[in-house]
Amino acid sequence: MNLSIITALLRKDLVLFFSNRFFALITFLALFAYAILYYLMPAEIDESLEMAIYAPELPTSLLNELTEQGMVLIPMESEQALKDAVLEGSYPVGVILPTNFIPNLVAGQTGQVYLYFSTDFEDEFKDLYAILFTEIAYMIGGKPLNIEVTEEILGEDRSGDQIAYRDRLLPLMVVMILMFETLGLASLIASEVSTGTLTALLVTPVRVEGLFIAKGILGVGLAFIQAFLLMAIIGGLSQQPLMMLVLLLLGSVLVTGLAFLIASISKDMMSAMGWGMLAIVVLSLPSFSVLIPGSVTNWVKIIPSYHVVDPVYRIINYAPTWAEVGDNMLILAASALLILGLGVAVLRRKFQ
Repeated sequence: MNLSIITALLRKDLVLFFSNRFFALITFLALFAYAILYYLMPAEIDESLEMAIYAPELPTSLLNELTEQGMVLIPMESEQALKDAVLEGSYPVGVILPTNFIPNLVAGQTGQVYLYFSTDFEDEFKDLYAILFTEIAYMIGGKPLNIEVTEEILGEDRSGDQIAYRDRLLPLMVVMILMFETLGLASLIASEVSTGTLTALLVTPVRVEGLFIAKGILGVGLAFIQAFLLMAIIGGLSQQPLMMLVLLLLGSVLVTGLAFLIASISKDMMSAMGWGMLAIVVLSLPSFSVLIPGSVTNWVKIIPSYHVVDPVYRIINYAPTWAEVGDNMLILAASALLILGLGVAVLRRKFQ
């Protein structure tokens, strides 16, 4: 295929792509919107447990011990001030220990603890606070619970160094920005097929191979450049840059193949957008495995985008070796080539 013909086709496709105001706007808007959202989100996670407390006779030593364990206790001037603070949402939890709390415990009597929760406090955590203050009561009364606990962290201990939510959200951003470029390419191809533009081009010296090479370069190039710019802006290339670039390139090939498949089953541009939105939803599902751990099960590994999400998450947060992400890379490469080949074959039969 003549290089000048491929260049001419690329120039034509770029003009058509950016002549569509929606895709022209979303291409740049999505990039900057994701970057701004990333920097607006907190860079660290506050692991302290903050609660309001009114306990006039609680020993200072016990307060200090609770503080050392990660509990931030905010003293209140009165019971009513504590209730108002929790009601207004200033603190999620409030605890009142009456003046007779310690004397009753020392005398072997029941000590009353009053816990107050905000309206949006999750029910499953309420019992944990009751258990906590039950143990505190045993400690004060001189009767510690006869339980021996052995603690062990399985995997990497990230206590005090939890991964920020913006770094959990980043893999979803990558998938979304790749898929939006897929949506644009699929719509462009579907529009050219429905209007007969591609068929008309075959009357000229342009060959089928040249058409697919030009479309493939356009799809991979647009997707890769967008993802690369996002990573460059947010600092995603600061560690393992080559690994990240290879991953983004493979992801770009994957979504380009999906664009060919979507275009092959679409009747027009609107149909392509509908199928494209469905693809975006499906490919976004693996992102929730790192955004909200435990929200999805291992079945998401059959979705090709999982092998983009998982390595991106590891590279940003753990700096893995090539061996540690090798399986993901191989599966992603195989999936990308398979889907690209299938998309080319199906689309070729459609307009020939």
